[in-house]
Amino acid sequence: MKKFAKIVLAGALAASMALAGCACAAGGGAKSDLIKVGIINNDPNESGYRTANDRDMKNTFTEANGYQASFAYSLKNDEQIAAAQKFIQDEVDYLLISAAGTSGWDGVLQQAQAAGIKVILFDRTIDADESLYEASIVSDMAAEGQKAVDWLASQGLSEYNVIHIQGVMGSSAQIGRTGALNDMVNANANWNLVEEQTAEWNAETAQQIVQSVIDRGDKFNVIYAENDDMAKGAVQALDKANISHGVGKDVIVIGFDCNKWALEELLAGNWNYDGQCNPFQASYIDNIIKNGATQKVVIMDEKGFDAATITQADVDQYGI
Repeated sequence: MKKFAKIVLAGALAASMALAGCACAAGGGAKSDLIKVGIINNDPNESGYRTANDRDMKNTFTEANGYQASFAYSLKNDEQIAAAQKFIQDEVDYLLISAAGTSGWDGVLQQAQAAGIKVILFDRTIDADESLYEASIVSDMAAEGQKAVDWLASQGLSEYNVIHIQGVMGSSAQIGRTGALNDMVNANANWNLVEEQTAEWNAETAQQIVQSVIDRGDKFNVIYAENDDMAKGAVQALDKANISHGVGKDVIVIGFDCNKWALEELLAGNWNYDGQCNPFQASYIDNIIKNGATQKVVIMDEKGFDAATITQADVDQYGI
């Protein structure tokens, strides 16, 4: 990974955002030949998925590959938008955005367009007119959720009593993965939501949510967690209460993202299903910047893994 020369803390964002900028070469020469990109992402510590995504971006947008890259991180939409405004003032050539929330982006994208700055979305969609961005390289979160729910339905349980642990509310990942489950619950009398609450991608909060359900004595047989970290937290609560989980056990465990350690839990039969969310969008973006966009939306290829069929080769190939 390229090491960036300095970390810049910007004004009111200093408490919650890190802006990592590439300084000029030791000789002090101008870098007019480099493509300036401002990359706005969620906190790399949010999850294993996000760590892999951030690493992929940093490995691609390097000086050696023709870029001068600056990075901004936040889990809050307003802070991300403020970072985008700063990048516009800095006259970047491209804004690359993985939005914390789907709404509120029109104004800053219009500012970028007026300044001649091209915008490329990655990882997550936003609610904005397609004319305001060059391309979108994203996961189909609704399809991820539907694939997981279809798998769950195929298990043929007489009754589905689900603890649903949601991600950050309003993110496209949360909206897509929640939608498929809620549709199934609304359409089937034997599907019940025992608990539905956000843990904001956090394992400890997920553990607390499941523990509260256990303490109430409510009956459940499915954990549907919208990322692997929250599934891990949920399982910690089950283990503490000596509740069995996994293949042929009392509770079905579903996660998303396909961290390598999560796929190993499937391989061991401790979890039941993990939905892939592919974090490696950087090469697609690099190609669009250098060769032009041939399509407006690129959907990442993604799989779902069942503990009954997963192999070590799957873990090695798809684990992040």
